[in-house]
Amino acid sequence: MSTSAFADSQHPITWPAGFTAAASFTFDVDAESCVIAHDPTSTRRMSLMSHQSYGPKVAVPRLLQILARQDVRATFFIPGFTAESYPDVVRQIVDGGHEVAHHGYLHEPMQGIDAATEASYIDRGLEALEKVAGIRPVGYRAPWWELNWHSPALLADRGFLYDSSLLDGDAPYRMSVSSGSPAGAGDTRDIVEIPVDWTLDDWEQYAFYPGVTGSGVIESPAKVLEMWTLEAQAHHSQGSCFVLTNHPFISGRPSKAVALEQLIERVKGMDGMWVTTLEKIAEHTKATVTEVHTHARIDVPVAPGFGARFKPGRVQVPALS
Repeated sequence: MSTSAFADSQHPITWPAGFTAAASFTFDVDAESCVIAHDPTSTRRMSLMSHQSYGPKVAVPRLLQILARQDVRATFFIPGFTAESYPDVVRQIVDGGHEVAHHGYLHEPMQGIDAATEASYIDRGLEALEKVAGIRPVGYRAPWWELNWHSPALLADRGFLYDSSLLDGDAPYRMSVSSGSPAGAGDTRDIVEIPVDWTLDDWEQYAFYPGVTGSGVIESPAKVLEMWTLEAQAHHSQGSCFVLTNHPFISGRPSKAVALEQLIERVKGMDGMWVTTLEKIAEHTKATVTEVHTHARIDVPVAPGFGARFKPGRVQVPALS
């Protein structure tokens, strides 16, 4: 690129010595869970179930080969139901040296659910991953990227280091859990947020199944490779964090997997680009960033005509103990 992108001034970060930007390749191993959560009668559709099972059965082994050939460690977000259904696949991911992170139990719809219900989903997912893989994940990604105001506190209660569901930054930052915590303003805990972006999600480019999702327009991998390359170059030039979200049943298909490997090679070749897992990025953020962000809240008591109240977010620097 002839010009550099402007950095995310709201979330300043410096990277480990020798690195000027970061990148992570992440995979949401939804398998059948996401369509079942959307419509339980989906289980009656044999062809639809086969479309989803392609992910763990065919695509994940292919993606693991690509990652091994490229010597890249990735982050796999796995619903508990997927882990229970395909335990050998999850163990292959762990044996490949990759990070396993939490993605709900059955990829449950999250919008507007109460804290107790959400806690039950998180706990059941934790139990499944621990039973199958023998690990307790430190990372979380909400199904459909739909975080609730009480979600950060639930994650902090369970010892999570980071979340990757919000869309308000180009670089990771520390996020206060106080907005939705029962302790309210008295809760001083925080977790790391590693933002995502719909531009960097294969769902919007490739996903289509009749009666389930998509417009029927499936993009060419060549077009997607160009778009994601431009995004990676911009993140690299501004010193931020490129986070790509792929679904194995989509991007693990032959031509899409080839394009993905080409992208990995391009990103690895960017001078000073730290290609690693979200866990490593979150550990670095927690250890080096001092500012803790809260998020703005908007309250509309009845309807817009009755007035709305905006509570701005803020940035705090905790006092040294």
